[in-house]
Amino acid sequence: MVVKSSEAFYEAFFSGLSFSAKKQDGFTIYQNAARPEHGFIVRYSKRNYYDIFLGDYTIPEDFGITFNNPSVHMRFGMVYSGVTKFRLINEAVSSFTPSSFFVVENHPKGRQVWHKGQHFHGTEVTIYKPYFEEVICPAYGDACVSLEEFKFNITYRYLPLELLKVLHQIERLSEAAALNILQLDSKILECLALITAEYRGSSKNAFTDLHRLRQITLGQGRRINLSEQDTKAIRKAYEIMTDQACSPPTIEHLSTLVGLNSQKLKAGFLAIYHTTIWEYANTIRMSMAANLLMTTDMSIKEIAEKVGYAHTANFINRFKETYHTTPNKFRKTKD
Repeated sequence: MVVKSSEAFYEAFFSGLSFSAKKQDGFTIYQNAARPEHGFIVRYSKRNYYDIFLGDYTIPEDFGITFNNPSVHMRFGMVYSGVTKFRLINEAVSSFTPSSFFVVENHPKGRQVWHKGQHFHGTEVTIYKPYFEEVICPAYGDACVSLEEFKFNITYRYLPLELLKVLHQIERLSEAAALNILQLDSKILECLALITAEYRGSSKNAFTDLHRLRQITLGQGRRINLSEQDTKAIRKAYEIMTDQACSPPTIEHLSTLVGLNSQKLKAGFLAIYHTTIWEYANTIRMSMAANLLMTTDMSIKEIAEKVGYAHTANFINRFKETYHTTPNKFRKTKD
């Protein structure tokens, strides 16, 4: 069976999880009441305009979905845990690992698979073409990006920190049962405003084509071209830092692991991902910490250790630099 719409994909996905829908005031929760240990997915939706999913669930059995979806939509979010593989037609097998992501999909066709025992935790926002055509364009015109400005079906594994903060705000509002329709609309608009600012602020931004070769600056203004092999090495470094953000290798060790000298690795990483290697790792660590503060009763010391800080004071200082508040005050906002 081939699913041919986003809604059909979601129905097949929830069926694969053996989840049933239970409508609440302003949202729908999907879960298996007989197997609560398999977790849940919360969905906030404005039909044909946007969906927001917040999930923490475990796959009960192997299943896959073949899709041929004529939709055009923007999808972005943060995966805190879990790895899923998918294949788009004429493309190699890809996977989502714990990291942020952004993609504008145009008629995606392919297959995605999940395996028993895999655990997933994350937040995803999907904004559909009718929202741009019927709401954004009439109200804001060219002040907001259009779907057509992006390269289609290319997944970028990076979101600006300010956009990640909005995702955390959505998570906190949901946790506090305060994510009403006014909040939903405002957060979607805020996300689009931040995406527009990032995309149009510079020709070198988080959503430029990471697949093309590019020129970088080394040392005292010396410019060199990155080869295809260099670019692959830098992407491998990105994947290693994503997987090991809480206990990252040194730059020297990372350089050895990917087979690229450290100077070129650092400069190339900055050119492609618009952040330094350490700032990227810290962004993931802070995102994980923020989520643990909202969803667990772990102590600040336990969370600091969980995300790789041996000294709680260093963790608190870094968290304050990132979110402009202390971990304790951040946690209290969910109450």
